[in-house]
Amino acid sequence: MLRFPPRARAALGALLLAGGCQAAVVTATVTDKAGHPLPGAVVTLEPVGAKLPTRPMAGVEIAQRKKAFDPDVTVVTVGTPVTFPNYDTVRHHVYSFSPAKTFELKLYAGTPGAPVVFDKPGVVVLGCNIHDLMMAWVVVVDTPFHARSAEGGKARLEGVTPGAYRLRAWHPGLATDAQPPSVPVTVTATDLDAPIRIEGVTTAP
Repeated sequence: MLRFPPRARAALGALLLAGGCQAAVVTATVTDKAGHPLPGAVVTLEPVGAKLPTRPMAGVEIAQRKKAFDPDVTVVTVGTPVTFPNYDTVRHHVYSFSPAKTFELKLYAGTPGAPVVFDKPGVVVLGCNIHDLMMAWVVVVDTPFHARSAEGGKARLEGVTPGAYRLRAWHPGLATDAQPPSVPVTVTATDLDAPIRIEGVTTAP
C-alpha cells in the first residue's frame, strides 16, 4: 500500500474535491407582467451567504453619439472604472444623483481625464444637464454571474458552481423606485432552467 506524506495527501484531497465540483449553466427565462419574453433584462446570480470574488472590468466606456448614450444599459462589476467620451460636436454635462453613484462631469467635449469608478452595487441612472432626453443606466453588480436576456427572454449564466443562490432580474422599463424581483435557486452539477417574471414591465404584444 502506497503511503503519502501529509502535505501530499492534503493536495491530493483538494484536487479530487475540485474535480468533483462541476460547474453548471443556468439559463434564466425572463418574462414581463403578461408572460411575454422580455429581452434586454439584466440577470444576476448572487450566492446565499459568502460573496464570490469579483474583479473590476477593463476598457468600459459609455459614449455620447448623436445626443444619446451608447450603450443605453451597461453592466459592470463593483470597482469598474468607466470613461465617458463625447463624440458629438456639442458639449455634454453628464451626471447622476443615484445613491449607488453620485457624480458630475461638467460641460465638456472629448474625453474627461479621469474615469468614473462605480464602487457600490446598484442601479445608476445617467442624464445630461443640457439634453433632457438623454438617459442611460449603469447596473453595478457584486457577482461574477451576470448576463442580459436576448430576444427570446433568455439569459445564459455559465460556470456556476453548485450552491444556493438568489436569481435577480432588472429591466430599464422598471420604475426607479421599484424593487427588482428575485427567486431562490439551487444549482447542482446539472444545467438548470430558471424562470423569472418582472411584474412591473409590460412589453408591446
